[in-house]
Amino acid sequence: MFMKNVAHNSYASFILDEAHNSYAPEDGTQVQLKSVKLGKYLCAELGGGTIIVANRTSTSGWETFKLWRINETTFNLRVFFNQFIGLDKQGDGITIVAVSNTTGAAETFQIVRKTDDLNRIRIKAPNGFFLQAKTEVLLTADYKGDTTWGDDDPSVFEMGFAGRMQGEFQITNGYGPIKASQVMRNHWNTYIVEEDFKFISKNGLNAVRIPVGWWIASGPTPPKPYVGGSLQALDKAFLWARKYGLKIIIDLHAVEGSQNGYEHSSSRDGSLEWGKTDENIQKTVAVIEFLTARYAKSTSLYAVELINEPTAPGVSLESLTKYYKAGYAAVRRHSSKAYVVLSNRLNIEDPRELFPLANGLQGSVIDVHYYNLFNSEFDNMTVQKNIDFVNTNRTVQLNYVTVSNGPLIFVGEWVAEWQVKSATKVNYQRFAKAQLDLFGRATFGWAYWTLKNVNNAWSLEWMIKNGYITL
Repeated sequence: MFMKNVAHNSYASFILDEAHNSYAPEDGTQVQLKSVKLGKYLCAELGGGTIIVANRTSTSGWETFKLWRINETTFNLRVFFNQFIGLDKQGDGITIVAVSNTTGAAETFQIVRKTDDLNRIRIKAPNGFFLQAKTEVLLTADYKGDTTWGDDDPSVFEMGFAGRMQGEFQITNGYGPIKASQVMRNHWNTYIVEEDFKFISKNGLNAVRIPVGWWIASGPTPPKPYVGGSLQALDKAFLWARKYGLKIIIDLHAVEGSQNGYEHSSSRDGSLEWGKTDENIQKTVAVIEFLTARYAKSTSLYAVELINEPTAPGVSLESLTKYYKAGYAAVRRHSSKAYVVLSNRLNIEDPRELFPLANGLQGSVIDVHYYNLFNSEFDNMTVQKNIDFVNTNRTVQLNYVTVSNGPLIFVGEWVAEWQVKSATKVNYQRFAKAQLDLFGRATFGWAYWTLKNVNNAWSLEWMIKNGYITL
């Protein structure tokens, strides 16, 4: 059985600040700040929990700050161990520290950018003064007055970028509720349409795996910054699936707090915070209950995937097992037929770690993802070595998790893309065919990521229409 992903589009991580005709950083943007006078980088000493210093000659995690966007110019800055930069409320009120786990007025700063050099900035504190690097171990918010932006000014910093995020949180928070609603509705009305389901049905595919975010359970009024409309888009998908004889796997791709810190799980700043408390887990179970109850009577509902790509060790096996048991029970309260898909954790040594749990849950499936990407071992592989890796290593991996009387296995994500530069069409065809031949043996089928994408090899529609993939 062949599965197919219907996935979100991606957006730029910088939103145009129309008032200033420049691009303002988005949530999760990682910045590094260098004092122009001292020639040293700011650093959260010990990674957080104490003062901010300006004495580093190079940058790594402790010298990197994650932005939480309030508007085009105002931000919170989060440090390595997730505390926020703020004024020292227990001391002199002007020293800059990173001790608070929550944000408030004392942790909110304005970034003022030089008109003709947007990477040269000043940072205005909530007390009305600018931050200045007085010494290598003393950063304070007590600088008054204007600046010539010269290298002799302790209130001037150079802002460099170390990482950006492009998820739905970034787009909706960046545009704000009115503009974001327009942008997202246009996306839902044009990105995946009825004609796509017709195309899927005509090309030998029989199902779609549809990723959704936890806020979908709030219907038209989700919590900020998300905007309503995704639930209506999913309703349309079920109507079109029924019309064209397709099945649907609902995939909870983004859970509250993020299960992996990636933008596709709608993390705000790259942090993984899901599964730390029972309340957090129960909120996610409630989302599964809502979705199953809503679509249980549809003949198109084939499976519910409880979570996508939880990451180890951030998500513990204990927390995940607790959630999977509760999520499975939630599905079964409304459907005795729908399969329940359990996604393997990323970065685990034993891909059978869920077998003891799954073997006790009738109708459960294990989801594994296989990409010849995202790992340095693929960086210098030739065309033939990539194909050989599929035929040997991937075969061993799939055989290891495919056992008699064991859970069904779903290759829930793969793609005919690699690190090979300037590969020919024939090369892509051979690589795609090797994966199709292998993943076609998966006992629950496979899903390509994705139907449409700006990158051709990631778009199954483009690959089929242009003869790179034949089903």
